[in-house]
Amino acid sequence: MKILNFGSLNIDYVYSVEHFVRAGETIASNSLNLFCGGKGLNQSVAFAKAGADTYHAGSIGKEGAMLTDMLRSAGANTDFVAVREDISCGHAIIQVNAHGENCILLYGGANHTISDAMVDEVLSHFGEGDMLMLQNEINNIPYIIAQAKKKGMIIALNPSPFTPEILGFGLDKIDWLILNETEGQEITGKEAAEDIISELGKSYPEMRVVLTLGKQGATYAYKGERASHGIFDTPVADTTAAGDTFTGYFFAEIMSGNTPAEALRIASAASAIAVSRKGAAPSIPTKDEVVALLEKF
Repeated sequence: MKILNFGSLNIDYVYSVEHFVRAGETIASNSLNLFCGGKGLNQSVAFAKAGADTYHAGSIGKEGAMLTDMLRSAGANTDFVAVREDISCGHAIIQVNAHGENCILLYGGANHTISDAMVDEVLSHFGEGDMLMLQNEINNIPYIIAQAKKKGMIIALNPSPFTPEILGFGLDKIDWLILNETEGQEITGKEAAEDIISELGKSYPEMRVVLTLGKQGATYAYKGERASHGIFDTPVADTTAAGDTFTGYFFAEIMSGNTPAEALRIASAASAIAVSRKGAAPSIPTKDEVVALLEKF
């Protein structure tokens, strides 16, 4: 079975700072690095490095060759990445503070040029049992979801970054929802993790939910079935791609036939390695590296 990730491709401008810039403040950065990024690209890299049969669909500007090069080097197929001559790549301005925390400013660019015709062409190459992965950094998501559902694809959504429009995406069509507590609060109006899971279960009883809880790990819930896993303790250098690494590895394991409990364990280990390194996509580990870490525990 194939995984189609219809998602964003960004060039990340990462500034190392002592603290995040406050309103009205000007500070000097300690360094600037350019990385391939975007939640879509990061997750595709994680899928591919985890061993999944990965296809990325999206749109870049003519300066975006580094993005498709990164995807291919990780093992992802880029046949469905369109190159636009009339608009620049999406990009992100990322501040990383002395504690490894980040804040991000996004520009959509070519990521927001996904047409119905492009969606129809891409989806014509996929079918029942294949997985569609989506985030919220491209346009036309409701149409993508509706057309993929007609084809019998397994639809997974990471509703990040959260916007109110997500509530109109047709969440009843989503098979898997992977989200953090903040996104869970926005969707359900609940604050406690158990309340978020309960509310999602009531509203979308056929949806499988993976709720990431930061330092408390992650929980899987589907009807009466539950699984949880904590974090692996590693030094934190940069948390930029931690969630995307977790997402890619988790669903790669699910699509390979692994249980949610084992997928949580492997995804948690992959995420732990990612946060110990700087950058977004370059920080995502190989499957061999993840196996090596797990052998220590």
